[in-house]
Amino acid sequence: MPRKRSYSRVTREALTMLGKLIRIGRAERGLTAQELADRAGISRTTLSSIEKGAPGPEIGSVFEVAALVGVRLFDYDEGTLQMQNTRLDEKLTLMPKSVRHPVKEVDDDF
Repeated sequence: MPRKRSYSRVTREALTMLGKLIRIGRAERGLTAQELADRAGISRTTLSSIEKGAPGPEIGSVFEVAALVGVRLFDYDEGTLQMQNTRLDEKLTLMPKSVRHPVKEVDDDF
């Protein structure tokens, strides 16, 4: 039986808050759950999980639903997001490709 993933309290609170913001955004736009699910290309069950703050739905689906109801996940417009992404690409280019811990030399001199 697979082990259940545990999340920190902060993560659980953030997911719950995001789900509530999405539900409020949907209601303010007068969308039924089925209408929003159809627009996002997900099932009604998946939308319900997102609105309840469940950690299981794919992050792309959560971002899409949030965008459709006007919940801003980043405080930028599209142009600024593109510029920020370009800067992050430049920074990532300068960073090592992976993190490696230093190898400890074995002291075999007895």
